[in-house]
Amino acid sequence: MLEVRNLTVRYGGITALHGINLSIAEGHIVAMVGANGAGKSTTINAISGMVRRAEGEILFHGEPMDSSPQRIVRKGIVQVPEGRRIFPSISVKENLIMGAYSVKDRAVQEENIERAYRLFPVLEQRKNQPGGTLSGGEQQMLAIARALMSNPSLLLLDEPSLGLAPKLSLEIFRLIQELHQQGLTILLVEQNAVKSLSISDYAYVLETGRVVAQGPGKELAGDPVVKRAYLGCAEEHERE
Repeated sequence: MLEVRNLTVRYGGITALHGINLSIAEGHIVAMVGANGAGKSTTINAISGMVRRAEGEILFHGEPMDSSPQRIVRKGIVQVPEGRRIFPSISVKENLIMGAYSVKDRAVQEENIERAYRLFPVLEQRKNQPGGTLSGGEQQMLAIARALMSNPSLLLLDEPSLGLAPKLSLEIFRLIQELHQQGLTILLVEQNAVKSLSISDYAYVLETGRVVAQGPGKELAGDPVVKRAYLGCAEEHERE
């Protein structure tokens, strides 16, 4: 579905990504794990057009993508950014409608809102509340539901459990698996590396802007080198 070839991103004189390559097969969950500053969010932002790539190309269904975020959304690639970034002063329903700006058919918009309410019943209960009054977990659900309003075929999730209590974090992972079971392709960047590897079909380990390991998620989770270098803290967190 998506091919990233020799992707290089620079911020001024600093190279954040050093020619990385990755592939996302249709219908799969693909995880990216690594320490803070490894380049995970930069990779997602480059795919969604939020940062400019210095070199390399990104192919979607075999066709090169330009770097316009609006055109990328219309092609079916939508990002749920780190930190949720909902609109706090407008209602939950208005937040959802903002996510459907590329959908011109009002009937389809309404169908998508009803689907969001089925997936996230709490959003229907809160539909008239300002988004900023929701709890952290509810705001994350709203951010995901807003992204789904444009009917994406590839969903980019950047740290969806960041800042959430363990119980709410598990609920977010359950929702990710439910969306996957419904046929959605997902690229997942997540601080909880152990959990993300356990639900992913394939995964990449990034270190200082380079891919240093890749393979099926469960195999990487069991690799002694990967566990020692990248999963130690996450394993302690899991035991807690």
